[in-house]
Amino acid sequence: MTDLNSTPAPATLVAIDIAKHRHEVLIEAPGQARRRRLTILSTKADYDRLVEALGAYGGPVLIGFEATGDYHRGLAYRLLTAGFDLRLVSSVALARTREALHNGWDKNDPKDAQVILHMLRIGATQRYVDPLAAGINDL
Repeated sequence: MTDLNSTPAPATLVAIDIAKHRHEVLIEAPGQARRRRLTILSTKADYDRLVEALGAYGGPVLIGFEATGDYHRGLAYRLLTAGFDLRLVSSVALARTREALHNGWDKNDPKDAQVILHMLRIGATQRYVDPLAAGINDL
């Protein structure tokens, strides 16, 4: 039987649109009307700044992102070691949802972050498992 991994109700939802050199982050905290936007670079200092910012929210934090080659691996590993719950968004599902929500195929990083946040809210994600952290990737 399939496990249902629904989105916890009071969770802070974080959508990350991952790129090669910088990532667009959109944070939706429960009970707040406005979302917070961040842009982080692919550096350890910015990864640590993001972990610190997300830790300040307290409570469960659910992070969703689209796998993009190897560009997501460093950030995902850092977030996993910090104890956050990570969810993976299918590239095809993201494209179809973006087309349906915005009535067009055009895309940009902030728009993708909004669509990822929507998919987190409705539970259209998969649990992210890092092979290195899970011990299933042997060199």
